[in-house]
Amino acid sequence: MATGTLDWSQCPAVESIPGKVSGAWVFRGTRMPVQTVFENLEAGMSVDEITEVFDVTAEEVRSVLRFAVRSLEKEPSFG
Repeated sequence: MATGTLDWSQCPAVESIPGKVSGAWVFRGTRMPVQTVFENLEAGMSVDEITEVFDVTAEEVRSVLRFAVRSLEKEPSFG
C-alpha cells in the first residue's frame, strides 16, 4: 500500500512533526512510522504481533487501518 498517497493529516491517531523521524507520519506521541505497520502486515505479522514488538496499541493500529480503508474506498475526485 502506498501510504504516502493518503491524506494522513485527517487521521487523529497519527502526527507528522518536522525533525521527528524526518517528518514521517508516526503514531501520535511515538516515533513509530505508520509505514511500519503496513510493512509488517505485508511480511505476515498480525496486529497482535505488531503491538508486542512495537510501542503501539491494537486500537491505534486498527484506527490507522480503518482510516486507510475508508480513504481508499472514497470516490476519486477529477476536479
